[in-house]
Amino acid sequence: MVDALSDTAITQRMEIGRRPIAWWPVGLIAASAALLLLYTADGYGYHRDELYFRMLGEHPQWGYTDQPPFTPLLVRFGIELFGDDLWSIRVLPAVLLGLTAVVAAGIAREAGGGPIAQSLAATGIFGTFPLTAAHVASTAATDLLVWLGVLLLVVRALLWDRPRAWLGAGVVAGLGLYNKHLVILLLACLGAGLLIAGPRSVLRSRHLWGGVVLAVLIGLPNLIYQVRNGFPQAEMAAAIAENKGTESRILLLPMQIVLLTLPPVWIAGMVTLVRDPRLRRLRSIAVAYPMMLVVVLVTAGQPYYPLGLLLGLFALGAVPTERWVTGRGGRQALLAGGVIVSSVAGAVMSLPVIPARDVAGSVPAAANSTIPDQIGWRQYVWQVATVHADLDPVEQRKTVLFTGNYGEAGALDRFGPPLGLPEVYSGHNALYEFGPPPESKTIILAVLQAPPERANELIGGCVPKATLSNTLGVENEEVGARVYLCRRNEPWSTVWPRLQHYD
Repeated sequence: MVDALSDTAITQRMEIGRRPIAWWPVGLIAASAALLLLYTADGYGYHRDELYFRMLGEHPQWGYTDQPPFTPLLVRFGIELFGDDLWSIRVLPAVLLGLTAVVAAGIAREAGGGPIAQSLAATGIFGTFPLTAAHVASTAATDLLVWLGVLLLVVRALLWDRPRAWLGAGVVAGLGLYNKHLVILLLACLGAGLLIAGPRSVLRSRHLWGGVVLAVLIGLPNLIYQVRNGFPQAEMAAAIAENKGTESRILLLPMQIVLLTLPPVWIAGMVTLVRDPRLRRLRSIAVAYPMMLVVVLVTAGQPYYPLGLLLGLFALGAVPTERWVTGRGGRQALLAGGVIVSSVAGAVMSLPVIPARDVAGSVPAAANSTIPDQIGWRQYVWQVATVHADLDPVEQRKTVLFTGNYGEAGALDRFGPPLGLPEVYSGHNALYEFGPPPESKTIILAVLQAPPERANELIGGCVPKATLSNTLGVENEEVGARVYLCRRNEPWSTVWPRLQHYD
């Protein structure tokens, strides 16, 4: 077998050993994370992305302009199981985060970690970003599980001479393509790491290439959607780079320190992969991380993109950390204190721990935009409904709603019908594909972050009627948006293309 281990590597593997999985502490940590998310699930309100996914889930398909279908369908599944409310759509992401903790512990076990290492690896999910991602039902919650699943199988294939694990990695990556295409970045960086740091012999393994084929075949329907529609996600990535590229590049390196708890642990993971001869077959993972940083920097990707790989390094770093604290009570107390303090900080910075009345001006709201983005949606819808109520019944029958972003559209779709509001449309990302409205709809209530002259350029005949605000004084993207009453003087076939935008 071309990727078989040498005698020296076999000896080193025996020195590592594989400990039993520490089910009790790991299971307790995983369950605690899931229960914490469920307990706080109803805090504040919907996040703008959740409102958007709820709308997309009403139109199931193989892919959307800005993303694959898994997360919108996961939101739809939660609604079908438990009902159309906030708690329902946050149940399954909470479970996924618990599973992520178990997989992280599995990575530490594969590298020779005992109960302390496995437990420490599992606590990585209490970082600010993992908790945030799972709390608001984002694509990143599933992506974390996918990336760690791939890394677990890669570690098993490389370290324990289990070539069939490459096939499993391919299956996980293929399924991950239905959630986010970022897993391609992980595979590319791991492949480049193998070329640079070895062992290069595995690149001749039929099992590895079989895994690649499986990933492509499993993800093929979603990839075909992208090809047939002119790679809309490439357009989306370009738009994000243009709109947020400078900020993303500036924040990339600082964010690596704050994304997870206890940065020294994942740094220890990098160091031990380079210096420990027993783990030399995993050096490609250490090389993949800086390569990924370079790619994200050049392409102006989001600073959190490398998080899955970072969490894998955290799990590997838990192994030397366990050796560092074993038999030393003072160090164990220091580690336990660090885990508790950083986990509490992660919860405060990501979950609805602070009462809503105190969010305005708070440090978590300033540092984590997902917190203010969960506040005010019902009030905004009421303010639009007030303008709509001032129209006479004849005008109301000719009226549709239009919004400048998908959060506003999702809020109006969720809370508008009980208030008698008409159907909502938007040109933002995938929602553009669901329009235009019927030609009979000549009156538009438009919610736009734009001055009157720009609203008139886009739609025509627009008069501002209200300005959105929330009584809690929380600053988010909606505050200051205007509600316009517009009377369209051109056909929708002319107006609608002007309203499309990605970001």
